[in-house]
Amino acid sequence: MSRTETLNALRVAAIPHETVDLVVEGMTCASCVGRVERVLRKTPGVSAASVNLATERARVEMQAGVPVAALLEAIGKAGYDARVDTHAPRAASDDAADAERREGVHVLIAAILALPLAIPMVAAVFGVHAMWPAWLQFALATPVQFWLGARFYRAGWGALRAGSGNMDLLVALGTSAAYGLSVVEWARAAGGAMPDLYFEASAIVIMLVLFGKWLERRARRQTAAAIRALQALRPSHARVVRDAREVEVALADVRVGDLAIVPPGQRIPVDGRVESGVGTVDESMLTGESTPVDKHAGDRVTGGSINGEALLHVRVDAVGAQTALEKIIRLVEDAQTAKAPIQRLVDRVAAVFVPVVIAVAALTLAGWVMAGAGWPVAIIRAVSVLVIACPCALGLATPVAIMSGTGVAARFGILIKDAEALERAHRVNWVGFDKTGTLTVGRPRVVAFDRSANISRGELLSLAAELQRGSSHPLARAVLDAAADYAAEPSETPATQVRALAGRGIAASVGERAFVFGNRQAIQDAHVPLDDARFADARAHRAEGRTVSWLAETAPLPRVLGWFAFADTIRPSAPEAIGRLHRLGIRCAMLTGDNAPAAARIADALGIDHVEAELLPAHKAARVVEARTSGAVTAMVGDGINDAPALAAADVGIALASGTDVAMHAAGITLMRGDLSRVADALEISRRTYRKIQQNLFWAFVYNVVGIPLAVFGLLTPIVAGGAMAASSVCVVVNALWLRRWRPARGG
Repeated sequence: MSRTETLNALRVAAIPHETVDLVVEGMTCASCVGRVERVLRKTPGVSAASVNLATERARVEMQAGVPVAALLEAIGKAGYDARVDTHAPRAASDDAADAERREGVHVLIAAILALPLAIPMVAAVFGVHAMWPAWLQFALATPVQFWLGARFYRAGWGALRAGSGNMDLLVALGTSAAYGLSVVEWARAAGGAMPDLYFEASAIVIMLVLFGKWLERRARRQTAAAIRALQALRPSHARVVRDAREVEVALADVRVGDLAIVPPGQRIPVDGRVESGVGTVDESMLTGESTPVDKHAGDRVTGGSINGEALLHVRVDAVGAQTALEKIIRLVEDAQTAKAPIQRLVDRVAAVFVPVVIAVAALTLAGWVMAGAGWPVAIIRAVSVLVIACPCALGLATPVAIMSGTGVAARFGILIKDAEALERAHRVNWVGFDKTGTLTVGRPRVVAFDRSANISRGELLSLAAELQRGSSHPLARAVLDAAADYAAEPSETPATQVRALAGRGIAASVGERAFVFGNRQAIQDAHVPLDDARFADARAHRAEGRTVSWLAETAPLPRVLGWFAFADTIRPSAPEAIGRLHRLGIRCAMLTGDNAPAAARIADALGIDHVEAELLPAHKAARVVEARTSGAVTAMVGDGINDAPALAAADVGIALASGTDVAMHAAGITLMRGDLSRVADALEISRRTYRKIQQNLFWAFVYNVVGIPLAVFGLLTPIVAGGAMAASSVCVVVNALWLRRWRPARGG
């Protein structure tokens, strides 16, 4: 890249960008997708555009300030209707249902008009030779051709104006040729002679294409069942306390800080914390965990879950797009809208497919004329080529499989952020795990502690608790629990200037004194002398694999004040998870910031293949990169801020939803429950989805590779070609829908 190009790229990167989602109606094949993407990318200010045929959605990244009207106008000039996607679930569902009903009515009318034209063909099989009068055939075929088939003319004309082609153009050209040839032959017939007419070919092809599109739409709506199920979890109203009385308000009118009243047996309408009431909550639709979860004052609850037997008062802390359910819905929508890398190959093929088909049809026409077959026969042969080659199945092969795969995964608490993560996951052969909070329950407890001669045990606990107050780290919670268990007096002076030491501990000030609480590296970095001989017990705990943290004063007098030994327990689902991954031929590694003996103890119990301990976040990411460089396809599983670099560095990042938002943003897959066996489930659904994509693409390509030569050599009639074309699209969608039968290996 030249210096000028580099500077231009930097200037573009510095311009604020925004993303807009559009609904695009009228697309019928992969060629349509390619054309919409091209016109969007040519719009000034647009940096990227991705269009999904199955969801009829476009995602556009553009410079801030670019008018959306310019995007809609560009799509309109390409021959399609577009509008801004408001993500209004009920409206979108109603629109899809209305469109499906409308298409169903058109199919029924087309069948009433076209099927009588096929009766003479069927009768001929039984030796009965009779034909409808030419005027009746004309009367039945004309409304099918120019009323019900008008959609093909409109979309085909739009494609021609845009300088490209699509399925609609092929159908319009093919059926018009058959219809026009029939009209010419009828006009040329001498006296009362019965001419060779092909009205039935044009009418039945249009009927079959419409029938195929109706079946496609029905099947595509089924692939979005996961989205609709999640949307159904949202109550439309909530009971809140306003002016000292309970009132029912629309969910959109609930505000952060409101007190929501949730009666027994009802869905919790908001995210928040229990202010009063003790009971259980069924979170299975969100997490896949079938066992109700106990809730007490101070515990978090999530909108969409079902309250059990007790009346709960919930203080609202998130509304609208910030709620967990809305984030989950948006994640699934994003994954279903995204385009898998393999689809790029399909898009490149589709870009040249229609022009090549039209050229093949023209050569077929010329070849049969030159062979002496006559114009009527040659035209019908060319029509068969145009009809059989419609690339509907090619455009649907990948997106419907992705929609089904991500949808069924979401039902079992596996949220796949994008199609690229889904596609990459099928090749994973190396999985790295964080230890604390991932392989272990993440709730270590203080099993021993001791002090130096300069401080009492109570003061040590009080000071350690004050430093850790406000931290969400598992070791911090253990210190606070220990202080409560020993009834240590709270510190009279609050900690200030608190800062995290990534992968090492925490530093803070209490009054005029400065402290560090962390691992051995944190103490050494603070230049505090550490005499192991004085702390033999701490060394013994460390040798047994327990985590040891040190509390040291750094100013005014650098000195060690005491130590704490922590023990964690293995997550119940970890042994099965590692075993399943091994059976899949996947190597498992542990990358942890904890000490080597503690890491080795957990790794030995689980059968982990490779262990690296005492790693900083950057070191974890470096180890993942090393594995990738050596040829492995990597996944990283973690839950904390310190795991985010490694999650981002891996081919596929897998975060636990019980962890931090930072980890979930860095990961391509989020597990909504703490069951590590879902890691293997996520890889399995990825493999199955990718197999469906491969099967769909294989049959879509084979259908055209076999069908076009048959049509060229006159072995397919237009009617058979139309039926085969419709059947291919339906088969691709139905094959993808089989993914909805998938279930996790256990539980769920």
